Amino acid sequence: MPKLVFSRHGLSEWNKLDQFTGWEDVDLAPEGVEEAIEGGRKIKEAGIEFDIAYTSVLTRAIKTCNYILEYSDQLWVPTIKSWRLNERHYGALQGLNKQATRDKYGDEQVLIWRRSYDTLPPLSDAKPDRRYAHLDPRTVPGGENLKVTLERALPFWEDEIAPALLDGKTVLVAAHGNSLRALAKHIEGISDDDIMGLEIPTGKPLVYELNDDLSVIEKYYL
Repeated sequence: MPKLVFSRHGLSEWNKLDQFTGWEDVDLAPEGVEEAIEGGRKIKEAGIEFDIAYTSVLTRAIKTCNYILEYSDQLWVPTIKSWRLNERHYGALQGLNKQATRDKYGDEQVLIWRRSYDTLPPLSDAKPDRRYAHLDPRTVPGGENLKVTLERALPFWEDEIAPALLDGKTVLVAAHGNSLRALAKHIEGISDDDIMGLEIPTGKPLVYELNDDLSVIEKYYL
């Protein structure tokens, strides 16, 4: 029976400061390190043994993945990194304080930017750093909604993650709130409206027990 474990990265420095983060490469806060370590311990206690792990190219997710594997005694597990698992790009909102943005634009508008499936944030023309130099510039976002995030994450699901699960492997995906929400929408068949209400907490492993066709039998948090 295929098993898939999602882990949103532990609390980051910008989560703690209530800032829009997106593709900005911030580190874990000390509390986030503890969350990731605890996630690894819970996975060990649950007896979950991974065959492969996937994460983004952002520090907070990579470190979370490493802590989970270390504290579940599975550092040997092969890990693949991809920009397609990055957090959604928040465009011109990246780096802004969320409360200050609410004060300026109103709670309703900020909620739409944050949670709407298909509303784009204000776009940014800032150039990405060198970790994206291999990408066609037309594929590098200046801002994403959840719909666009799913569109760029889905090829990685179809080419890498789903085949591993179909091969019977147990898979860890350590990524971000919105890239995981996008994949959860696809896996669970969540509607465009209902996805607005899905929040995946930091550092808490989410386990999917799957059928052989990758339909969901059961989901639960450790």
